Amino acid sequence: MRINVVTLFPEAFAGAVSVSILGRAAEQQLVRYRVVQLRNYTHDRHKTVDDSPYGGGAGMVLKPEPFFEAVEDLRAGPPIVLLSARGRPFTHRDAVRFAVGAELTLLCGHYKDVDQRVADGLGAEELSVGDFVLSGGEPAALCVLDAVVRLLPGALGDHESAATDSYYDGLLSPPSYTRPPSYRGMDVPAVLLSGNHEQIAGWRAAEAERLTRERRPDLWARYEDRG
Repeated sequence: MRINVVTLFPEAFAGAVSVSILGRAAEQQLVRYRVVQLRNYTHDRHKTVDDSPYGGGAGMVLKPEPFFEAVEDLRAGPPIVLLSARGRPFTHRDAVRFAVGAELTLLCGHYKDVDQRVADGLGAEELSVGDFVLSGGEPAALCVLDAVVRLLPGALGDHESAATDSYYDGLLSPPSYTRPPSYRGMDVPAVLLSGNHEQIAGWRAAEAERLTRERRPDLWARYEDRG
């Protein structure tokens, strides 16, 4: 898989894509990262990437030309994603969809906004990682990148680990415990120490449902609708 990133801050990705799962996936040639500097696609001596918004208002807006030229230089095909606070929420389903593809391009905004013609003209999906505003698209792009790469076959040492993550089956994952069995008066649930795999599976299923009902009623409603 090839993942392209267009950003004003390539250095924000250098460390992240070289360590842990992201780094190992690249070493195993499961993924190739291409991170390009948006300013390289400007044509004035100041390398200007932004301008004031039409209609007035505070802040600066990133211009369309550098994004178009960067995507064209990368010869990037769909899907193209613009990280945006007004985008549709990014979900596990999106991560799975991207992970089965051959290429993904992430466009990182900054300043007040990105000219809307970037999303419209490039056919980019506008995605958000939460109901909050970041200083730029880089942290959001790293979230998407990590969620996608860890799903690539071979990226995780244990595929079952991903298959039991939150959202994989529409529910939050149950709590996890490891040694020691007792710590500061807090004990591991006895069922997990029983060795009875059927009871353990039942406990985990019940806990996943309980936590989803309590913490994410929106997910629980969708899960119930699925029957």
